Amino acid sequence: MKIAIHPNITKSGAGEILERVIKFAQKNDIQLILPPREGKFFYHEELIVPDIDRENLDMAISIGGDGTLLGLCRRLAKDGVPVCGINIGHLGFLADIEPSEIEAKLTKIVKKEYKIEQRLMLSAFIKRENEIKYVGSAVNDIVVSKCGVSRMLHFNLSINDYTVTSYKADGLIISTPTGSTAYSLSAGGPIVNPKVKGIIVTPICPHACFIRPMVIDESEQVKLDIINIISMSKRSVNLTLDGQESIDIEPNDEILIQKANFPAQIIRFEDKNFYQTFMSKLFC
Repeated sequence: MKIAIHPNITKSGAGEILERVIKFAQKNDIQLILPPREGKFFYHEELIVPDIDRENLDMAISIGGDGTLLGLCRRLAKDGVPVCGINIGHLGFLADIEPSEIEAKLTKIVKKEYKIEQRLMLSAFIKRENEIKYVGSAVNDIVVSKCGVSRMLHFNLSINDYTVTSYKADGLIISTPTGSTAYSLSAGGPIVNPKVKGIIVTPICPHACFIRPMVIDESEQVKLDIINIISMSKRSVNLTLDGQESIDIEPNDEILIQKANFPAQIIRFEDKNFYQTFMSKLFC
């Protein structure tokens, strides 16, 4: 079994967790490999593989929080590599292994006592000067929002080329069911089981009483046209993927968001389910 391990070098305790994983791998005939930066940082040059994403992997494991796992999902989803996370972050909705469970959960992985959940991902495109450019994909959400100014955005929302409404708001969150418990939840969006085949559209601080979040079918395409961007300063609006990658939106850009051609593959264990995790993480 070949596993790529991705520890977050900014997280306290990541080195200690990595040593436990390495020790387990050595005892259980697991070929463990590390990216160059992380391998050098934690003094494990013997495990470094220069172009780790091109390796034929059985799985990849992150050490960090949900953000670390989200970044790993975006890197490996196209190649169909399942990922799992050891949680040393705050909530740990997606990172399914707690530090106290490491050896027990790794034993389950060796025995193949786990399941791989296929999670919907979203892809974003920008139509600029009649050319459509792929921006990137997200596991949790794609957010279009203002930056650096206090003015609200005014934009049209279309679904499958039908103009649904015109918003005045600080922005819009297009979320997967997986991301329904993230930024969308904070903005008043619904809690949606990840098994639901839908996309959540949640306005951020809308300036209207009747504007509410919507859940649409996963096959539908969302299009956004920002009306007042021309009158705003340059780099005043951006598009963000999972809160980690962003690009600036220019005047006359059309933003297209739809289901990605590939899912995220996240390893889960039978002793936890969505409702148990949600109640323990957000109501504790």
